Amino acid sequence: MEVSINLWVLTIVGLAALIAVDFFIGRKPHDVSVKEAGIWTVVWIALAGLFGLGLFLFGGGQPAGEFFAGFITEKSLSVDNLFVFVLIMAKFAVPTQYQQRVLLVGVLIALVLRAVFIAAGAAILASFSWVFFLFGAFLIWTAWKLIQEARSGGDEEEFEENKLLRAAERRFGVADRYHGTKLWIQQNGKRVMTPMLVVMLAIGTTDVLFALDSIPAIFGLTQDPYIVFTANAFALMGLRQLYFLIGGLLKKLVHLSYGLSVILGFIGVKLVLHALHESGVHVPEISIPVSLGVICAVLVVTTVTSLLATRKQAATEEVREEQGDAAHKDRADV
Repeated sequence: MEVSINLWVLTIVGLAALIAVDFFIGRKPHDVSVKEAGIWTVVWIALAGLFGLGLFLFGGGQPAGEFFAGFITEKSLSVDNLFVFVLIMAKFAVPTQYQQRVLLVGVLIALVLRAVFIAAGAAILASFSWVFFLFGAFLIWTAWKLIQEARSGGDEEEFEENKLLRAAERRFGVADRYHGTKLWIQQNGKRVMTPMLVVMLAIGTTDVLFALDSIPAIFGLTQDPYIVFTANAFALMGLRQLYFLIGGLLKKLVHLSYGLSVILGFIGVKLVLHALHESGVHVPEISIPVSLGVICAVLVVTTVTSLLATRKQAATEEVREEQGDAAHKDRADV
C-alpha cells in the first residue's frame, strides 16, 4: 500500500492526540476500577476497528486484513507481556494509585523503541530478502522455547533487571521511597531518580525484549511498515487498561503460552514459505485470510481450554479441602 508523507504525519499526529487524551484522563493518580478499565479497553479496540475499516474503504481488503491479523497477533502477544508487568509492579512495590501512570509512560517508551525496531526491520527486509529465512527460523525457535518454558513453569520466574536499567541505577542513584509522581528529586545534595522513573524504564525497556519476537511475527503477516507500526501502536496503547481489566484473570490463562507458541510457529513457517517463494522456489504461500483464521482459532481454543483447566483444578482443590476438613473432624471426634 502506497503511503504518502502527509498520511504518515497525520497518523502520528492522530496517535499522539489519542495518547495525550489518555494521559489527560489518567493524569490524577487513582486506583483504576474494573469498570473504567473495561470501558477504555472497549474504546481502544473500537478505535482499532475503525482504523481497520478506514484501511478497507481507502486501501482495499488486503491492507485491512493484514492490519487486523497484525493487531490481533500483537494484542495476544502483549497479553503475555502483562505477566512480566505484574512481576515488575510487585518487585518495585508500586502503589496501586500510581500503577496507571507507570504503565502509560512505560508503554509510550515501548512504542518509541518499537518504532525504531520497525524502521530498521523494514529497511533490512527491503534490502535483503534472505532475512525472511532468519525471521522465520527465529520465530520457530521462539515457539519451541515458549513451549519448554510453559512445561517447566517458566511464567513463575521473578523479574530480573536488564543491564541498561542496572547501569542507570548505578549512574544516577535511586531514592529510597516514592515521591508521588515525581521522577527526580534532590537527595543529600544530589539529583537522583525516584523508584517511579525506574519502574517506568523497566516497563519500557523490558518490552523491547518482547519486540524481538513480536516484530518479526508481524513482518511475517505484512511487510508494509505503515501497517506494522499502526498495528503495534493500537495493540500497545490499550495495554494499560487491559492490565487492570484482566490482571486478576492472567493466572487462569494457563495455556496462553502454548497458544502463542503455535501462533509464532505458524507465522515462522509462513515466513519460510514466503522466503522460498521469493527465491524462486515454487511453494504454496499462506494467505492473510487463512492466517487471520488460524490466529483467531488458536486464541479461542487456548482461552476455552485454559478456563476449563482452571475450573477443573479449582474443583479438585475444593474436594481436597473438604476431605481434609472431614479427616480433621474425624480425628477430633476420636
